[in-house]
Amino acid sequence: MRAPKITERHLWAAEALLLASAAAAAVWLARPDEWHPLSLVALLIALALAGEWFTVESGAGVVSASLAVMTLAMGLLGPTPAAVCGIAAIGLHSAVAGRTPDEWLNNLLAFGVAAFVAGLLVRAAAGDVAAAHGAHLAQGLIFGLVLLAGVVVLLILNFALFAVDLMVKEGRSFARLWGELFVPTLSGELAVGVIAVILVLAYRSVGLPALLAAIPILVIFRQLTVALMRSERRAEQLDARTRQLASFQWAVPSTFMEGLGLRDPTETRHGAAVASYAKAIAIELGCDEDEQEVVHLAGLLHDIGKFTWSDRVLHPTQLSDADWEVIRRHPQDGAMMVGKFDGFGPVADAILYHHERMDGGGYPAGLIGSEIPLASRIIAICSTYDTMIARETYGPPMSPEDAIAELRKIAGTQLDAELVETFIALLERNGPTFGQDADYRTELAFESRVRKMAEPASGEPSSLTRTPVALRLRHRG
Repeated sequence: MRAPKITERHLWAAEALLLASAAAAAVWLARPDEWHPLSLVALLIALALAGEWFTVESGAGVVSASLAVMTLAMGLLGPTPAAVCGIAAIGLHSAVAGRTPDEWLNNLLAFGVAAFVAGLLVRAAAGDVAAAHGAHLAQGLIFGLVLLAGVVVLLILNFALFAVDLMVKEGRSFARLWGELFVPTLSGELAVGVIAVILVLAYRSVGLPALLAAIPILVIFRQLTVALMRSERRAEQLDARTRQLASFQWAVPSTFMEGLGLRDPTETRHGAAVASYAKAIAIELGCDEDEQEVVHLAGLLHDIGKFTWSDRVLHPTQLSDADWEVIRRHPQDGAMMVGKFDGFGPVADAILYHHERMDGGGYPAGLIGSEIPLASRIIAICSTYDTMIARETYGPPMSPEDAIAELRKIAGTQLDAELVETFIALLERNGPTFGQDADYRTELAFESRVRKMAEPASGEPSSLTRTPVALRLRHRG
């Protein structure tokens, strides 16, 4: 939601007042020796203006040579020339890009004021830098640390002035902007700042040729940056496509299950409860995270095959032999539906065999004992227990105590006896109905699953998605 217009007017007035105050202070505090030698002043201003050619737009800001030029001006001339270089760089860029008046104002503020204040702090700590070109190397190294601190101040002020503008105009939080715009690019910006500090120290020893030699470096910098930004855009497009595919992969089985829930709301409740109980058992058994995920998801979707049932079978009054054949086929139908998606094979297996019995009398394959997958044995126990204490379809519910007694009665023949005792111990510790309040959408955690599936397999950002080492000073637009 946009902030009220009066708030934006207040922001513009405050920005204009701050910019005017900084300009007056820059004129008042300027020293004649800051503008000598003229060849150095002309070179830095030319580099600042030429920075428009080096500028490449990115999602988090602008990749340019502006920080290097402002750092050189802070370290070799003084705060006022640093501000002039910053304004020259962003002014030309804003003109070429056709910024609106409010964007112009924020850009000039973020670059000019940030550079002036950082330059003042460097002057306060190191003295008149324009008169210090002949300093001893040891003093120069100390000065280099002071100048690097000035770079940090410049970056923080630039970001803060830009962030306040976005907070008022777009309602975004400072913490979110800090995490999205400042932190990811800080290492690259500091790297550029360090290079600029080294150039300042080199100028003290070699003179103007050191800066002239930097021009080819800037040309190479631009070419590499363009290549990196193209790679980043391709990576972003690939990430978006990967997320779309992951979203589709999760959306289809979820849609089937939710469609079943619209026809019979008890099914999604039952699936959520079984998933909650099943994951608790998997954790109790010491299963790893992948195994827990299989058990949990299979519990959530174990009855998805019922989506194929007609309403007459889903809400029966009397069942024919043909209807029972349909009912007995739902594990196969569910496994077929789920198994078509990449990576869902273990989940499909767990669904396929969740109606097998330990004595071999189950379906569809008549597996015996440990032939039945562990996840299927866990789901069978949880589904049986939840059905008994809920009884939404087949009759009045049992009490948890009677249901536990029934579990023990059929343990060893229908259900895995050891797993039954593990489950009963959980019920005694966590409460006999601890899974009943589970919510289907919460258990599904759709967005979280999509994000996890879209991540690279290593869990680390791929080389194409890492932020390129380059300066990203922020400005509107």
